Amino acid sequence: MFVAPIDRIRAGLSVLPALFLCFGTVGAVGTGGAADLPPLSHRLTLIEDPAPAPPLRLEDIDGVEHDLADLKGRLVLVNFWATWCPPCRREMPSMERLYQQFKERGLTVLAVAVGEDMDTVFAFTGQLDPAPTFPLLLDTDSRAAQDWGVKGLPTSFVIDPEGRVILRAVGGTEFDDAAAVEQLVPYLPKP
Repeated sequence: MFVAPIDRIRAGLSVLPALFLCFGTVGAVGTGGAADLPPLSHRLTLIEDPAPAPPLRLEDIDGVEHDLADLKGRLVLVNFWATWCPPCRREMPSMERLYQQFKERGLTVLAVAVGEDMDTVFAFTGQLDPAPTFPLLLDTDSRAAQDWGVKGLPTSFVIDPEGRVILRAVGGTEFDDAAAVEQLVPYLPKP
């Protein structure tokens, strides 16, 4: 079938707005324009029938092994993310603020970098303000993400002190906003 050159040009131009939306947004986040972007809107959702969390044992960027099984008795936020993922990058500071607010009350944050190596993750941490003080774990072969049923990034799970998955968020989340904090506080270990 013959398509006139002008029709090919029109067809190509119709794709430009979609490309701008995708790549224009990525560029804005990468250049520090996050303050001008709308807040991350994904929320933690309650798991109706909490089940035991899958195993998770990975090394962090310092070579220290972390095992979720060792954290029974604590409230744990497990976040699967990647350095190339704009919503992941945007939610990381809110996780750090949440961690600083509640670590003394029994909150642990484990951020699992999916499919990335130590050098990439380490370089990324220098771009964050505030820089994370919680463990950044390496899932270089993406096996942990598969075991946890992660289909997209970021995906986060909240594990109660008994080791059950009680909350989940798929997509970027402001972890220190009032609604998220209100969901988490009842599950913090009792002193």
